[in-house]
Amino acid sequence: MSKKPRHHLSQSEIVEQLPVACADEAAAVAFLEEQRWGDSPCCPHCGCTDVYRMTDRKTGQRNKRFLWKCRTKPCAKMFTFRTGTVYAESLIPAHKWCRALWECASAKNGCSALEMSRRLQITYRSALFLLHRIRHAMQPDGEQPQLCGVVEADEVYIGGKPRHRGTAEKPINKRGRGTSKQPVAACLQRGGEVRTRIIPTVNAANIHGMLRDYVAPSARIMTDKEGSYVGIGKHFVSHESVDHGRREYARGDVTTNTIEGFFARVRRGLNGVYHSVSREHLHRYMSHFEFAHNTRHMNDGERTLELIRRTEGKRLMYRDPKAA
Repeated sequence: MSKKPRHHLSQSEIVEQLPVACADEAAAVAFLEEQRWGDSPCCPHCGCTDVYRMTDRKTGQRNKRFLWKCRTKPCAKMFTFRTGTVYAESLIPAHKWCRALWECASAKNGCSALEMSRRLQITYRSALFLLHRIRHAMQPDGEQPQLCGVVEADEVYIGGKPRHRGTAEKPINKRGRGTSKQPVAACLQRGGEVRTRIIPTVNAANIHGMLRDYVAPSARIMTDKEGSYVGIGKHFVSHESVDHGRREYARGDVTTNTIEGFFARVRRGLNGVYHSVSREHLHRYMSHFEFAHNTRHMNDGERTLELIRRTEGKRLMYRDPKAA
């Protein structure tokens, strides 16, 4: 199904329309419809543009559910702006979705479900439902271009506590391996985008696989002295590293300071905003930090529009419909 061109608003128009869309249901629906279809509404089921707004027979006003209907047979299905998006099957009003999208696009360190529930005056469960779908929408569409130029790679351990604390005389305070923490690997192009991946353990197979998937062979790789990076240079132009064990953090242009800065923001968000996240949903929180970094050159209005654009064609299903 071919996507219809959207009407792109200027920053001033976004500032004028978003607050109204966050307060009025009809304005929110009109805003989201315009962002999805522009001047050419189409059926999300068959892609046909021969559609019409359904109206109330008594009042002549728009249907209370803001329904559209396709005239083309054999489709002839009803739909709304929610159909085929992360808003699908949601009872949360459209104006609260607009407010949540704006809040999430503006909060670079993240927004917790408790905070969102207070701002939108909805339950915690509804806020969690809403935020997980927004984070799902933040994931990029389709296959991403590979990183090139100078690419820094590193890993971080999220959450958990050491399995063995030792004794009072010899306490053990492990920060990485040997703990119940979840490792997250990432690679970042200087001046460009970042890619993250949740990995089961830090080893050569997982690290090399991530870099070969996300980075072009023409790139220069910058890492620390972690043993899992040994031999990675044969897949790229070069591999250079700094030895943090000897307090070497930069040697000429060889450094991993940029990706460590990205991980510092991740830690601030997870520790300061969310406090604790489960392994099951960690990849969704990482999608938020990845989205915030990759859209850092946009203003809040442009970032909100980009997030709204990504909501189309994505559904978050926790249960396999084929399961009994």
